Amino acid sequence: MEYLPIILLLVLVLVFIVQGLKIITPFQRGVVERLGRYKRTAQPGVNLLIPFIDTLRRVDMREQVIDVPPQDVITKDNVAVQVDAVIYHEATDPVKLIYNVENFLVAMIKLAQTNLRNLVGDMQLDQALTSRDTINANLRNVLDEATDKWGVRVVRVEIQRIEPPADVTVSMHQQMKAEREKRAAILESEGQRQAAILQAEGEAQAVRLAAEAKRYQVETEAAGESNAITVVFNAIREAQPDDRLIAIRYLDALETIAQGEANKIFIPYEASGVLGALGGIKELFNKDDEQSSS
Repeated sequence: MEYLPIILLLVLVLVFIVQGLKIITPFQRGVVERLGRYKRTAQPGVNLLIPFIDTLRRVDMREQVIDVPPQDVITKDNVAVQVDAVIYHEATDPVKLIYNVENFLVAMIKLAQTNLRNLVGDMQLDQALTSRDTINANLRNVLDEATDKWGVRVVRVEIQRIEPPADVTVSMHQQMKAEREKRAAILESEGQRQAAILQAEGEAQAVRLAAEAKRYQVETEAAGESNAITVVFNAIREAQPDDRLIAIRYLDALETIAQGEANKIFIPYEASGVLGALGGIKELFNKDDEQSSS
């Protein structure tokens, strides 16, 4: 029994030490208060406190997310839409986070809802539906500035949905459908116009090529006939024909003409000389016959 006080003392010292040892994880910081007053900020690891005198309040320094509940917002063109968002934040100063705001979660949600109503309320419905990035950036800037005194940094803000009423949604779908049909009709008309233009250009090109080919054919034939006439003319001139040869060629030409379908043949006035030559040829033939008979 004489060792009982010593044992009790050792037990009290052990309990005192155990109560005074506090372990802080790497993602936490601890705010140490002594008799209700701020004493220091405990860092990760083992920290020794005075039991029943010091108290420790842990603060999570990791990035966290807050879900902003959906709320009705009236746009600038008087359309009621439901808007909700998520906020990603992280603590930067555990002392401010504990002492400067009573309930950080509620304060952040109310602040986000208020500013979200202001931002969306200043926009038309179409602008709000197509400007999510702008809303996200503006809301993040406002929240980050407002929460700086709370020891919190807003990392990013994301709008989850902007949902118009059902009748407005149906009207928007009809409008988009009409717009798509309009664009399709315009594209089809443009395609038909381009096809007609290309077809007309092709036909014009074909006509030009045909005309060019016809012209080339005529020029080639004319050049050939010209060369033939020149050759014949040169041959006749080199042969030095007399009136008798010309008369004979004239008779051959008349025979060819007489074989045609015409019933009448008109002999030009200039042919009188040729006919005279024919008479001379006849006399020559007669003389030759007389000499043969004698």
